[in-house]
Amino acid sequence: MNINLTLIGQTITFIVFVWFCMKFVWPPIMNALNERKKKIADGLAAAERGAHEKELAEKKAAEVLHEAKQQAQDIINQAQKRASEIVEESKETARSEGERIIATAQAEIEQEVNRAREELRGQVASLAVAGAGKILKREIDAKANEDLLKDLVAQI
Repeated sequence: MNINLTLIGQTITFIVFVWFCMKFVWPPIMNALNERKKKIADGLAAAERGAHEKELAEKKAAEVLHEAKQQAQDIINQAQKRASEIVEESKETARSEGERIIATAQAEIEQEVNRAREELRGQVASLAVAGAGKILKREIDAKANEDLLKDLVAQI
């Protein structure tokens, strides 16, 4: 009989223990498990959103990089075009400056040639007067025959 009473006592104690666990222990454990489950689900969703946002950011970065490369290429093309224009302008300026220098040099040469001719004419006239003086064996007055000398210089 002792075994039956002990078995019944143990059964009642077990039932009270189960009831106590179901009433006071089980709900906080289930709440903790549900919270943990929710946190895990939220974490997975956040990871998925993060991966999606990362993908979008990479696409945006690629677009910005492509656009920057295009702008850089445009700037380089404009710089090369401007450099060509500057070179052409410089060539044109140098060409016109060279032509101006050549024209100035030619004018100076022409002036020098004219001065040399005038000087040569004067020397020829004085030589002609000296030669005529020797031929005539007397000195010819250059001032007296100035008109004659001018005609002689003009003919030379």
